[in-house]
Formats: sequence, C-alpha cells, structure tokens
Amino acid sequence: MKPYIGVGIAVGALAGVWTQISVELGLITWVAFVAWACFFAAGGNRAGFSKGLAANLSGVIYGWLVALLTSWAQFPGALAIAVALAALAMCLQAGWAPLSFIPGAFAGTAVFFGTQLSFWPSATALVIGAGLGWVSAILGERIQALIGNGPAAPATDEQKRAVETA
Repeated sequence: MKPYIGVGIAVGALAGVWTQISVELGLITWVAFVAWACFFAAGGNRAGFSKGLAANLSGVIYGWLVALLTSWAQFPGALAIAVALAALAMCLQAGWAPLSFIPGAFAGTAVFFGTQLSFWPSATALVIGAGLGWVSAILGERIQALIGNGPAAPATDEQKRAVETA
C-alpha cells in the first residue's frame, strides 16, 4: 500500500461527515475544502494550519475592503484599481512570516467573492476547514501506522521531530 492510504481514508471520512453536517447546519460546504487544501499546501501540521488560515482570513478581509472601496468609489475602473491594490497587499504581506502563504490570501479573497460577499459565513467555514485539515493529518498518520506503512505522507521536519521525541 502507498503511504497516502491513511490520509486518504481520514480525508475521505471527514469530508463525508463535514458535507453532511454543513448541509444540515446551512454552512458553506465548499469553503472549508478550500481552507483544507491550503492547510496541506502550506505544509500541514501547525505551520500549515497557522499560515494557511491566517492567509485565508486576510484574504477575506482584502475582499471585504475591495467591496467596501467599490461601494464608495463608483467610477469606471474602480473595481480594477481596488483588486490591483488588494493583490499587491496580499503579496507584500508575505514578508511577514505568519502571512507568508500568498496562495492562501488569494484563496480567501476568492472565497469571499464566491460566497457573494458573505464575510462571517466565509470566515467560519475557513476556520472549520483548517481544523479539518489538521485533524485529517493526525488521523491519517495514525491510520497509516495501523496498516503498517509508516507516515501517511512524506513527513515534514516538525513531524520528524515529534516522532523522535515521542
């Protein structure tokens, strides 16, 4: 078996549970999957959680600022200028380590616009998605260990240190 079986089982099970719960509670299902993907893309574990989620939430704020600016400035090109300034800011913020995951900021902005400017529902689902990412990584490692093929995915330096100190 490949070393991704554990994480695949964990992600699959949690994705099904999340989908059912989110639909029943009226939460935005797909937004959590964006944050979940950002968790893994940002490196997983604590770093992926904090960098991915911080960048996602900053992106929601940038989207909100774009919407706010364009509600005040209603001239041709206002949206383009606001988006250009937000994109610049999302790249510049990467100079600060907690916000250094540029794709996460763009994903957060896209989520905000994709939810038709729903700030709190977007932010809530992003937080839940990042949490699901972390839980799926932990469960994936445990499942993989149970089936006897080592870690669920290539271990990060943080994972290696945790195993060595355990």
